[in-house]
Amino acid sequence: MLGFSKSASAAPSLDVKADSAILVDGETGKILFQKNEDKMLPPASMSKMMTEYLLLEAIKKDKISWDQKTRISEYAHKISQDRGLSNVPLRIDEQYNVRELYQAMAIYSANGATIALAEMVAGSEAEFVKKMNAKAKELGMKDYHFVNATGLNNKDLKGFDETGGPSEENMMSARSVAILAFRLINDYPEVLKTTSIPKAVFRDGTDDKTNMPNWNWMLPTLVYGYEGVDGLKTGSTDLAGFSFTGTIKRNNTRLISVVMKTNSYEARFEETKKLFDFGFANFEKADILPANHQIKGDKTIPVVKGKEKEVKVATKEPLSLIIKRGEQENYKPEFVVDKKKLNEDGKLTAPLKKGEVVGHVNIQYKGKGEDYGYLLNNDTKGKTEVVTKESVEKANWFVLGLRGVGGFFAGIWSGTVDMVKGLF
Repeated sequence: MLGFSKSASAAPSLDVKADSAILVDGETGKILFQKNEDKMLPPASMSKMMTEYLLLEAIKKDKISWDQKTRISEYAHKISQDRGLSNVPLRIDEQYNVRELYQAMAIYSANGATIALAEMVAGSEAEFVKKMNAKAKELGMKDYHFVNATGLNNKDLKGFDETGGPSEENMMSARSVAILAFRLINDYPEVLKTTSIPKAVFRDGTDDKTNMPNWNWMLPTLVYGYEGVDGLKTGSTDLAGFSFTGTIKRNNTRLISVVMKTNSYEARFEETKKLFDFGFANFEKADILPANHQIKGDKTIPVVKGKEKEVKVATKEPLSLIIKRGEQENYKPEFVVDKKKLNEDGKLTAPLKKGEVVGHVNIQYKGKGEDYGYLLNNDTKGKTEVVTKESVEKANWFVLGLRGVGGFFAGIWSGTVDMVKGLF
């Protein structure tokens, strides 16, 4: 069994034998390692993570339910009978509920069941593919192209392919696959209850009984078991080679990995083990900033039209990040003020409420190593909001008037001093 060694030492580099790979923090999307991360490759059945996302979204929105039943189309039926593909047998004269089709898809990567679910959600696979591409854009993915719900090559769809060329496959980059996985387990963490099941049985007690071992052999009780792995999705076709999106949680740290186009069924797990070992050996979760922390040099912001001329600001929430081991001193806070809140002179305008958001703090890495940033750089992950520590009431017209007069006479006095200086 593949195991995590507590004595593993930090490595300056990592040789992952895959066409592309990426390793990220599952909580913030912080990228810990990347290789050809934007190269477009076929994800094969890792595409089903998008089908899972859209299905779980439809259930959350009460468009369908777990116990809802559906009949099977000729398309889904014919695909399900191909045992050269991963499948459970489906009958046209039977009805199947969402839960059993979902488990067949998430655990056993059943292609006919996936098509049946896509048709149930959108009416047809062609319409479902439109939803897949639209959702990819919404999730922040940049490198993707979906032509079917399963990740199979269109030539294997028995002539039922409706989108893309006759030999096309879905395409994604490792970064986009990681974004999809990141959003899936954060938006719908219940998916892990199913993807962590090592084996299940489809239609037990019937002639269609099918044992469904999980293709993710890194689940702890399986042949390449690795402590803490609870998902996520394998994929393989002739064009894609052997790929795997894995996720693991140990203590308070979750990692997500993607390896694409390795050269064997086993290699995708071996290369994933390298990534997980690297992640736990070289990174740790650390408390970077507490709540109510004031940034040195940016403890106040000037205010106009207020009873006070400045307001104290501080972090709203504590901030924890995954960082390089032993380098906490190299992570420095940087205050970024919301310019929309400032006037042209760079000041806030009263009145201000206590707790009003005026910006955020980024954590900048100042060490010598490379920093890869985040999966979604415009996201709020890896940041904490900065808020006002007190309210500032608007000054009344009399106070504002006195300030104006004071400023007028101060200007005259300053001008007189300058003139006198010029005489000597």
